[in-house]
Amino acid sequence: MAERRRFHVGRHGGVLVPLFSIPSRSSWGVGEIADLARFAGWLRQAGLDFVQLLPVNEMQEGQNSPYSALSAMAIDPVFIALGDVPEFQDAGGESSLAAGDRERLEQVRASAVVDFRTVRAVKSLALHSSFHAFRDRHLATASDRSRAFREFVAREAWWLGDYALFRALHDEHRACYWRDWEPELRDRQAGALEHARGRLADTILYYQYLQWLADEQWQRARADCGEVGLFGDFPFMVSGHSADVWARQHEFRLDASVGTPPDAFSETGQNWGLPVYRWDRLAEGNYEWLRQRARRCSELYDGFRVDHLIGFYRTFVREPDGRTYFTPSDEPSQTRQGERIMRTLKEAGAEIIAEDLGLIPDFVRESLSRLHLPGLKVLRWEREWHSPRHPFRDPARYPAGSVAISGTHDTETLAEWWDNAPVEERHLCAEIPGLREAGCNPDDLFGPRTRDALLRALFSAGSNFVIVPFQDFFGWRGRVNVPALVNDENWTWRLPWPIEDLQVRPDAQERAAFLRTLATEYDRL
Repeated sequence: MAERRRFHVGRHGGVLVPLFSIPSRSSWGVGEIADLARFAGWLRQAGLDFVQLLPVNEMQEGQNSPYSALSAMAIDPVFIALGDVPEFQDAGGESSLAAGDRERLEQVRASAVVDFRTVRAVKSLALHSSFHAFRDRHLATASDRSRAFREFVAREAWWLGDYALFRALHDEHRACYWRDWEPELRDRQAGALEHARGRLADTILYYQYLQWLADEQWQRARADCGEVGLFGDFPFMVSGHSADVWARQHEFRLDASVGTPPDAFSETGQNWGLPVYRWDRLAEGNYEWLRQRARRCSELYDGFRVDHLIGFYRTFVREPDGRTYFTPSDEPSQTRQGERIMRTLKEAGAEIIAEDLGLIPDFVRESLSRLHLPGLKVLRWEREWHSPRHPFRDPARYPAGSVAISGTHDTETLAEWWDNAPVEERHLCAEIPGLREAGCNPDDLFGPRTRDALLRALFSAGSNFVIVPFQDFFGWRGRVNVPALVNDENWTWRLPWPIEDLQVRPDAQERAAFLRTLATEYDRL
């Protein structure tokens, strides 16, 4: 495993960007694991010391959202760099693809957005071909690659076994929900599972092989990132149709769903359609699945963001009959549960950031303070809401144990927010000390001077961490995600050019120099 970078002391600057958004010229139309090290080169130039990724767990077919996962543990094979797979290169690399597939590959590389459907189709052909070569050439021998593969399978059996079997059964049943499988497989009867392992042995090996490739590439990328750390995302939940829920059915309710009450994102609240934790069952098992997930995150990342933190204290449940309520139901129980879970996650050893946005009660904020878990300070929402005119808080006064951010993957970009905000709101924002002096004119639409003034305010924050979505560094308007929007365009944003251009484009080099100046000036270098 790569050596962990330590982020529990000092001041740090990072960027938020999905892995799929940072493809290189050699990757297949989507950011790949190997691209992390290339991206880290520009981050070092910019004086930034970590990248905050969205989840890289395997997404459901037909889904673009990294929060719709078939597994809480497995890396999505779409991120595997075929150029670094020996079996694919031995077969001739891209020249071994059929003419039609090479044409599709060039199309996804030239696309302005990530075409997940086509990328998966072309990569699947190459990965299957690579696996067959590996199986025939190495598995029957005692080669070094065979030994490394078998060591990985043995070491990661604690999650890989159920995952690979689930994926094989998922394919056999043409992706239908596991609750519609034959009762003996649905209910995980020992004899039926053993028979399936024999019947589907080759497919199981295939999915183990993909995870081995992903793990080798991931550990190599972490090492190649040098002093730039990798932060991940710990989703509150996975899909009901996932290896985890199938393997641990007794710990989830599938007849109700998780959501949120009305908040700033939705006047009616949200229904995520995800299963509900049986918190009593998880507690009886000492939160084993959450421990496993934290362990897995700590193997992959230097730190991770706990998504929807409030849900671990109290989960908003939607019943089929329309009733809604929180579980646990009372504040003392919610506090005990949330703090026990947060301590469980911290024990894994990685740095933790709490996503504490939305309606967060005071007792949860007090709990985070006791646990020394930094929460998020979104500049546009940090205001004195109980004071006349609701003035903006000075970022320099944010507590050290917090994370100053310009927005999240769910919010408008800085440029969109500024241009859509009422003029009165922009004037209040411009009262933040130093903004007008740095060139921010609240009567103007968003431009370079306002962009850089807001970035300076963020880097000057008292927060030990500052995280800025990549688009906001440049003042771009393209969004990663629009909440509650389901179409083929959501979750497909990518850089307008390959990441190699970060090292040569004058605008990218100017941005790196400016950010390095901020990081130096505000002791984040």
